Amino acid sequence: MTDDWSVWNDLSSLPADPPKMRLICNRCRRPAKVCWCTYLPASPLNTQCRIIILQHPAEQRRCLATVPMLSLGLAPGRCLIFQGKKFPQSRHEGLEEILESPNSVLVYPSKDAVNIEELPPVSEIEDPYNFILIDGTWPQAKAIYHSTPLLHKLRQIKLVTGSTSEYVIRTQPTDGCLSTLETAAETLAVIERNNYIKSKLLQPMLALCGFQLDHGAVTHQSTEYRIKHDTYPKQIGKRLSKLLKKC
Repeated sequence: MTDDWSVWNDLSSLPADPPKMRLICNRCRRPAKVCWCTYLPASPLNTQCRIIILQHPAEQRRCLATVPMLSLGLAPGRCLIFQGKKFPQSRHEGLEEILESPNSVLVYPSKDAVNIEELPPVSEIEDPYNFILIDGTWPQAKAIYHSTPLLHKLRQIKLVTGSTSEYVIRTQPTDGCLSTLETAAETLAVIERNNYIKSKLLQPMLALCGFQLDHGAVTHQSTEYRIKHDTYPKQIGKRLSKLLKKC
C-alpha cells in the first residue's frame, strides 16, 4: 500500500500542462528559429528551363535535404519532383513524355556525358530544356540510372566547373560533387547565362549551413579529401575506390 501511495505522489507532482512544442514553419518544416524561408527569392524565379527531379524515396526523409529549397525557389511548374527507385511508373503522370522529349537533357556524369558548355544556351534554341537530375546518394543515383532505360537515351551533360560544394554540413564523395540544389542552380545559371539565378537559389542553403554550424555541427570534408589527407576512418571499398579513380 505504501508503494502505491508513493507512485500516486510521484504522479501528482507532474505538471498538468504538456510541455511546449517548438514552433515549426509550415513551408520548410524546420523549427522556426532555424527556418530558411526568409532567404528564398522574394519572388520565385521564373526560369526558362525546367528542373525535373527523380528522387530516391530515402531523400524525402532527410531533414537537411536541398530539393525543398529548389522547389520553393523556382516558380510553379519550373521544378517537378517524381519519387521512386525506377522511372517512369504509372503514378508518375507526364514523366514519360518528358523523358522522351527531344529537349530533355540528363545531368549525370556518365562516360557519354559532355561538358555543359558544349550545350547551346537557351537563347539559341526554340524550346527551353528540361534538365533531369537524380536526387540521392551516389549508390542510389547509380541504381536509378541503371534501372531506368529511358535515361540512357537522353543527351547527357556534366558540370566541369572545378567548384567545391558549399553544402558543408553533408559529406560529398568527391571534391567535385555538388548537392542537388547546387547542381540545378549551376546548370540554370550556365544555360540561361544568368548568375543571379545561382546566387538567389543558394541563399537558403547557405543560411541552413550557418544555422547548423552555429548549433554545433561541424564542417564536412569530402571523402576524397579525407582519404588524400589520411583522415578517413574506414577502409575504402571497391566501389568507392573505382569512383575516386574516375574523378
